[in-house]
Parts: sequence; C-alpha cells; structure tokens
Amino acid sequence: MRFILRRLGFFVITLWVALTVNFFVPRLMPGNPAEAMMARFRGRINPDALKALEVAFGLNTQKPLFVQYLDYLGNTLTGHFGISLTFFPQPVSTVLAQALPWTLGLVGITTVLAFVLGTGIGLIGGWRRNGIVDSVLPPVFVITSALPYFWVGLVLIMVLSLGTNGALPNDGGYDPTLNPGFNAVFIWDVVKHAILPALSILIISIGGWILTMRNNVVTTLAEDYIRMARAKGIPNHRIMINYAGRNAILPNLSGFAMSLGFVVSGSILVEFTFNYPGVGYMLLSAVNNQDYPLMQALFVLITVAVLVAVLISDFLTAWLDPRVRTAG
Repeated sequence: MRFILRRLGFFVITLWVALTVNFFVPRLMPGNPAEAMMARFRGRINPDALKALEVAFGLNTQKPLFVQYLDYLGNTLTGHFGISLTFFPQPVSTVLAQALPWTLGLVGITTVLAFVLGTGIGLIGGWRRNGIVDSVLPPVFVITSALPYFWVGLVLIMVLSLGTNGALPNDGGYDPTLNPGFNAVFIWDVVKHAILPALSILIISIGGWILTMRNNVVTTLAEDYIRMARAKGIPNHRIMINYAGRNAILPNLSGFAMSLGFVVSGSILVEFTFNYPGVGYMLLSAVNNQDYPLMQALFVLITVAVLVAVLISDFLTAWLDPRVRTAG
C-alpha cells in the first residue's frame, strides 16, 4: 500500500508541474491566438471583438495572472480547452475527439504488436543464442530501426501501392466517397488505408524491442535460479517463459509504458507522409498555425497518457517482481 500511495503522489505532483509549465509557456511567447486570428483578417477586427476572441481562446488577459491560472486548471480538469484556431470555430475537445481514435487505432495497435513480436523474437533469439533466429532477425531489424519513418513510408508507397496499381491506398484514412459507419465495406477500407502506415511504424520500432529483450535474456540465463531450474529437471519451455522471460521483460516494461504514452502524440512523420487524419498530423498543423489552445490540449493529453502508462508499468513491475514492493 505504501508503494501505491508513493507512486500516486509522484503522479499527482508531476501532473501539476506539467500543467503549470503548460500554462506559462504560451504566455511567455510573443503574440497569442487572438492576435493570430486578427492577422488572418489583416487587422480588420475592432478591439471589442479581439477581447471576445481572447476569452474564447482561454486567454482573458484582463484578469490577474493567478485568476487566469485557476481558471486554466478548472477548465483543464473539466475538459474545456477553448476554441481551436486551426479549425475555428470548433472547440478543441471536439477536434481531439475526431482525431484521437485514428491515432489510437493505428499507432496504438502497431506499438503493442511491435512490442509483442519484438519481445517474442528477442526471447527466442536469446534463449537459442547463435541460432538461426538470433543470427538473422536481430541484425536486420536493428538496421531498419535506424531508418527515417518518412523514407520507409515512401519506399512502401512505391513498392506496395504504386507498384501494385493502387492495391493498397496511400492517402488518407478512408475513401471519402464511402458512407462512414460500422459496416463491412467501410471497416475494410479503413484497414486497407492503415496497412502501409502501420507497416512503416512496425518496421522502425520492432528492432529495439528485439535487441533489448535478447540482451536481457542472455544476461538472465547466467543467473543461479536458471541453473537451479535446469537441475530440478523443469522443462525448457517453462524455464524460458516463467523464469528467463518473466525476469528479462521487467526492464522493457518502462520503455513499453513510455511508448504507449507517446501513442497519443502519434507518429507525426508517418501521418504526414500518408496524410493520415491522426493526432500527430493535427499537432503539426497546430504548430504551423500557432494554434496555442490545440497545442496546450495535446500537451496535456500526451503528459497524462505518459504518466498513466508509467504508473501502470510500475504496478505491473511490482506485481511481477516482489523485490520492488519491499525495496522501500
């Protein structure tokens, strides 16, 4: 219980610091969303309209800074992030609700798949050291992990899309001529549009999991409890999974938690290359358009996702390794 309370306290303090930084950074930058909107209209906005825009964007400069800070915390906790400048006059929460499912579906599933496949390949490679799996797959995927996302995406477009006369689409999240909904035609079209971007992310990210898991397994096999398990005659597959794998995966959980947290931010280059309607592409648009409310909301979303993922990772590590609970 002390371990859980300590981790929850760390979560709350870190979240408060991140929200505070998120509040002050846009106010230290020159200009604000209202002035950027006024620039779009070439200054043809009267002062009253400018003040109304500042209130709509959540930057009511007429109030004291401390009152603005309290209003900001209250709006953040209730999900009111203001009006998006890029998608004016839609609220930021509405814009996020439209893009977040695309990123979670694409980057989230691909990240979990890369971790599972990479961990499994690394476990087998480390267990059968210098075997076929260990000699071929880790070096190949470690090389691919150093390639840029956009380059891999362009190669896949050239080979699997243009080279197959458009068998796999390479633009957007679905065919705009279709009727969106939970029907087989639309779902299959969404899956086809996600294959190339998902494959790009998988090729880039799987190499790191293979290498780290393989090295962890090799180190774990030298431990005394592995020798004891073999001396007791326990089957090799049980030793590999329950003894070597269970202990070797512990250092990877924190990295996996961070990867899951950053799923919310999306793979910006992949979504930009394939014009995929996710959060990563939206973040790039927000930066280009100086959309401070949208950038702030995305920062809060990424921060909360990372902290929650790390918190879950800590609990899983404590559950798998009792030494973590008793270390304090």
